[in-house]
Amino acid sequence: MAGVKSEPTRILVLGGGYVGLYTAYGLQKMLRANEASVTVVDPQPHMTYAPFLPEAAAGAIEPRHVVVPLRRVLKRCHVLTARVTKIEHDRKAVTVEAADGHVEQLNYDVLVVALGAVARILPIPGLVEEGIAFKTIGEAIYLRNHVMTKLDEAASTLDPEQRKRLLTFTVVGGGFAGIEALAELEDMTRFAVEHYYPNLKVEDIRWVLVEAAGRILPEVRETLGVYTVEQLEKRGIEVYLSTAAKSFENGHVVLSDGTEFDTDTIIWTAGVKANPVLASSDLPLDKRGRVEATAAMQVVGHPDVWTAGDNAAVPDLSRTEQDPTATCPPNAQHAVRQARLLAKNIIKVIRGGKPKDYYHKNLGAVASLGLHKGVADALNLKIKGFPAWLFHRAYHLKAMPTWNRKIRILFDWMLGGLFRREVISLGQINNPREEFDRLSKS
Repeated sequence: MAGVKSEPTRILVLGGGYVGLYTAYGLQKMLRANEASVTVVDPQPHMTYAPFLPEAAAGAIEPRHVVVPLRRVLKRCHVLTARVTKIEHDRKAVTVEAADGHVEQLNYDVLVVALGAVARILPIPGLVEEGIAFKTIGEAIYLRNHVMTKLDEAASTLDPEQRKRLLTFTVVGGGFAGIEALAELEDMTRFAVEHYYPNLKVEDIRWVLVEAAGRILPEVRETLGVYTVEQLEKRGIEVYLSTAAKSFENGHVVLSDGTEFDTDTIIWTAGVKANPVLASSDLPLDKRGRVEATAAMQVVGHPDVWTAGDNAAVPDLSRTEQDPTATCPPNAQHAVRQARLLAKNIIKVIRGGKPKDYYHKNLGAVASLGLHKGVADALNLKIKGFPAWLFHRAYHLKAMPTWNRKIRILFDWMLGGLFRREVISLGQINNPREEFDRLSKS
């Protein structure tokens, strides 16, 4: 009979996103008393369900309902609000910078690397100064208020050129994040102008989509991508495919085909990359900066380190026969399923068992194109319009963590169906001290 450990196994989970939350949640349900301790480290005290960010930005869902408080769900885990700055596996140590600014070192027996991905920033002049990313709930709230503030300013200005600039909105990136953000926000601005801005016309609003590739929504079949472009163009949205952005300096957009225009809104959704902290770690990485893993989600050469999600290169066993180098794509569908198995695998190994390989065939993809509109390529079915929109909502409602959040989101949708959506601008939230500073100088 194996000897009993004198101290619980120290499990350190880096990241509180899909993988971090679901792994820690699974562990706290399965661990026996004093078998192991679980610590979760993330800069934010919540997990964000990213597929609902576009609806949160457009006012269809209350922003607080698309985030899951880590401390509320992970009651048997220690949650540390901090940013990981260094991983040294040879010392089994992780350096973090806590919310109050102090730096500390965390030691572990088992490590879970679930740091996810960050926005990919390209060396385009003006991007850092003018661009608005779209990966966090804070950015979604900011963007909503920013767009509504531009409508208020446009309705107030007497300068036609300034109004044109204020009412020009640019989205760069034709993946799911870009298309859904564009479609939801265009719906919001159209509704707002039709109902609350009598001196503005829908025709005054200009939405522009810029995509460097020759198609959008690469996760669905090409015919659905073509259909989506057609639907966007019917709504007056300008779509530039096979076109790169060359400059955004001072809000002056220059595209590779020679097109130029001015805008106060540049939404950047052109891809993601693995968390850059990994580059300075001593873990094996692939050419895309992701942690190399086995099909069981153990880091190659390090069986006491586990990884999954956007920062992991996990072999996609459903495709490796055709392509031996195939890895699971960075999406929520894989991250959630990987995390659930990951928790079980860690428990098995702690108790002397063998982990199970991750295998999941992609069921397809769904995308919202605004209220009552969508596309879906799932279960070998091609769905468009209202049925696809319903499919999108049903799928993501099911995937949303905790019944608390599911019910709150369902009520948001029900109230949105009974009453008009809220399109009020809360622009002061972006600069809450402005009025205080003005009064102090008067």
